[in-house]
Amino acid sequence: MRTVILGRGLLAIAGASLALMSLVYGDFAPAWKSWPGWIPGGAVWIDGFALLVLAAAAGLWVPRLALPSAVAIGVYYGVWAVIAAPPILADPLGVGAWYGVMEAMTSLAGVAILYALLRWPSSVPRAIRAAQILFGLTCIFYGWSHFAFADYTAGMVPSWLPGHLGLAYATGAGHMAAGVGIVIGLLPRLAAILEAAMMSLFGLLVWVPSFWADPRPAWATPPQNQWSELVVTLVLAASAWIVAISLTDRRPSK
Repeated sequence: MRTVILGRGLLAIAGASLALMSLVYGDFAPAWKSWPGWIPGGAVWIDGFALLVLAAAAGLWVPRLALPSAVAIGVYYGVWAVIAAPPILADPLGVGAWYGVMEAMTSLAGVAILYALLRWPSSVPRAIRAAQILFGLTCIFYGWSHFAFADYTAGMVPSWLPGHLGLAYATGAGHMAAGVGIVIGLLPRLAAILEAAMMSLFGLLVWVPSFWADPRPAWATPPQNQWSELVVTLVLAASAWIVAISLTDRRPSK
């Protein structure tokens, strides 16, 4: 029961953050992608989705409304994935082209696990294991991206830490190791906890201090992007913690 309550709280905070960002900036918050021009009434859709997610975030605190609220937030994350997908068509082998979709998949994994815990509270269905594997695969991707964009990642390491490039490679290896552990079931709970901690620390040590940096780093501009990245990091960390609390070092039952 405590696991489900914690998961609901994490998803509520993440969903509300995205919804507020969308309402403030009038754009689709997760990836700052323009709403498809061929769909009329873009502003209405954007605000409507944001208000729906904000209501769902509140609904997660009400036990009877938690299940449909999780579904609503899951739909929002699904739209995020669809809007972020077009760059893949232009550059299917490009790491950067996949980043938005992978962030959406990480977020969806947490929603799927919470939905399963709410829907089947007395068992651990295969759906949870599938979501855990999906999350692990996205962690492997994040690790790969650290190697593909090592210099960019190193530039984000706080100045007071030594060995910026080495830390970029080390954290990349950490993402990949955690992802592999979750996928193959090797100390998966520990792997998920370490991954969640690393995502949380990234927000605390990189994005939060950037608001007070003078001059502001190039990767932290404009302010809209800065807030977006902080909120997305919160969403990813929330999903990671949901994965961690759903895991044990035993394989789930069939």
